[in-house]
Amino acid sequence: MEQFAPVKRSEDGQPVRYLIVDDSVFARKNLARMVESFGGQIAGEAGDGITAISEYDRVSPDIVLMDITMPQMEGIEAAEKIVREHPDARIVMVSSVGYQENIVAALQRGARHFVQKPVKPEVLYEVIKYVMKDDGAAARTAGAGA
Repeated sequence: MEQFAPVKRSEDGQPVRYLIVDDSVFARKNLARMVESFGGQIAGEAGDGITAISEYDRVSPDIVLMDITMPQMEGIEAAEKIVREHPDARIVMVSSVGYQENIVAALQRGARHFVQKPVKPEVLYEVIKYVMKDDGAAARTAGAGA
């Protein structure tokens, strides 16, 4: 895997802490390997939206990487609920379901960014750097067609 300069929290220089949410264990492990290659720490994992909400409350991550299509509660609904309770939450939707309406819905409900699967490490790295600097005022998409 490509070498990346570590992404750190600007306020204290500590590694970025991630909550990875996907119903596929393989996808979670793949994302975990990527963010660890960026110098990040895995604070928690979840396989559905309901667990994602409780894990967010438990681990207070810096960034959530969340799939859209999951059992029990979809990622867009989970993102909306997390942002309602934690307005500063940084959520990046990571999904193979890249329909325009899903992307728009995710961004309207509080996600900061969207990355298309299969995830390219260099795209995710740039999105994470952007989101860690983002004040929440702007959300954009990446990886669609890249």
